[in-house]
Amino acid sequence: MSLSSAALLAGCTWDTLDPKGVVGAQEKSLILTSTYAMLLVVIPVCILTLLFAWQYRQSNTSAEYLPKWSHSNKIEVIIWAIPSLIILFLAVLTYQTCHSLDPYKPLEAEANVKPIHVDVVALDWKWLFIYPDEGIATVNQMAMPVNTPVDFRITSDSVMNSFFIPQLGTMIYAMAGMQTQLHLIANEAGDFQGESSNFSGKGFSDMRFRALAMPADQYSAWVEKVKASSEQLDSASYPKLAAPSEANPVEYFSHVDAGLFDAIVAKYNDGMVMDKSTGKMLHVQQSAMSDMNMKE
Repeated sequence: MSLSSAALLAGCTWDTLDPKGVVGAQEKSLILTSTYAMLLVVIPVCILTLLFAWQYRQSNTSAEYLPKWSHSNKIEVIIWAIPSLIILFLAVLTYQTCHSLDPYKPLEAEANVKPIHVDVVALDWKWLFIYPDEGIATVNQMAMPVNTPVDFRITSDSVMNSFFIPQLGTMIYAMAGMQTQLHLIANEAGDFQGESSNFSGKGFSDMRFRALAMPADQYSAWVEKVKASSEQLDSASYPKLAAPSEANPVEYFSHVDAGLFDAIVAKYNDGMVMDKSTGKMLHVQQSAMSDMNMKE
């Protein structure tokens, strides 16, 4: 049995417990601390269950026999007080950690390092990454400099998905007509798997991407590599990209129309999109909306 279990787990990767960023590290700490706290109840219960079964077995004639026993204040205090204290501890810990890791909250590192901005669009069944500051876009691959915060804006041009890079932390939904935010950072260079963690249909199993964390000079070279592509993403080419496809290869676009992300959000939202700086809803340009509606 143990050998078969080991064989089944041989292909598993414990990415969530092998974080490469400060957000993922704090989430790992929460998971482990919560587990250890719960084991304070689980382990004694398992031990006492075996101990009682042995002590009060039928063949043990020396065990005290109390047929009319029904209550003990000491036992009641123990079995209620200890779990209650553990639950209180976990409640406070979870509340504090969840609020400190609010995905909409910029990372403290942003005070010293200028973040890069990435707009993410979940499609059937692939991920589109738009770099508005560089004017480029990619499919199923993104890159970031090490020790540099990444400010994500996330939406969907299809059904609801969930954006997740396990080794960097925090899963957040991508929904049509809505714009969610996420702040992550990679503190080590690496090639990390990203995925959709919300079932979205036929091609869901191949809806993965690579998140590349690299030194600043290599990131600049990656940007130049994308800019050297002959492909461009505009209102004419976008409908073709947005069409459903499975196991889509990595694609680079040297130019992307400004406002494409906002237009994708707005077409499901009566032509309006949220202004990130003010939180107010604003109308996008009607020309952008008209171009985006061509795909429907």
